[in-house]
Amino acid sequence: MNQSRNPTPYLVFSLLLIVLDQLSKFLVYKYMEPGFSGQIPLIGNWLKLHYVLNPGMAFGMQLGHEYGKLFLTLFRLVAMCAIGWYLIHLARSGASKGLLWALAMILAGAVGNVIDSTFYGVLLKNAPYGSPTPWFHGQVIDMIFVDFWEGFIPDWAPVWGGQYYSTPIFNIADSCIFIGVCSILIFQGSFHADHKDGDHKEPDHSNDPEHSDPLLKNDPEYITEPTDNITRTDHYGVSESPENPPLSSPDEPGPIRPVKLEDDETKKES
Repeated sequence: MNQSRNPTPYLVFSLLLIVLDQLSKFLVYKYMEPGFSGQIPLIGNWLKLHYVLNPGMAFGMQLGHEYGKLFLTLFRLVAMCAIGWYLIHLARSGASKGLLWALAMILAGAVGNVIDSTFYGVLLKNAPYGSPTPWFHGQVIDMIFVDFWEGFIPDWAPVWGGQYYSTPIFNIADSCIFIGVCSILIFQGSFHADHKDGDHKEPDHSNDPEHSDPLLKNDPEYITEPTDNITRTDHYGVSESPENPPLSSPDEPGPIRPVKLEDDETKKES
């Protein structure tokens, strides 16, 4: 069985990522203007800070229903609890460290977006107009814009055909989920191998007669059980035979020792 791991380091790692995610969102909310007017280039024209509000899922996807946002937030709450429990369970089961770090990132991303959806509608008053309640209807703050393509999607494309599209704008929580999921998909073989290695133990053959000393096992002059029709010589050099019984009682228990066989010709020569 694998040795149990302490889940605390992985939970602390998740907490640090959550703090970093929330801090970045607060700074963007406090110091940036939404939209293109407040856009800040970071690396050329393809990596920018671009403040937008996301009423839906990661990377701007939405559920087209009146209560879609509420269902999405409740789903995030359930998923957050399930991922947290699963992380602790795997750690105590001795799972691979790589798998645990990946799950910690996914947990951080889930919690970060749950905080936005649950509380931002009240704390930041950014719930969409017409929401039945500001609770659970907060909009997620996105700011990372990798701008490498934009334009109209061809009409023949399903769902989004004919619509204008640009690369998604996301946040640190989305990045954590994306990196964690990709890590599990790419390295699942090594994660599984590391988990199995902990279960492997070499069998103990110390008490198995089939794995005894090979020199004694293969030597025809030695046997492991005493017989009554042969002459035996103990480790003191005293010959034992039916005419010359051992000093110890035959009923006295004792360990079985290898004995050397002597045929009648060897006995006569001696």
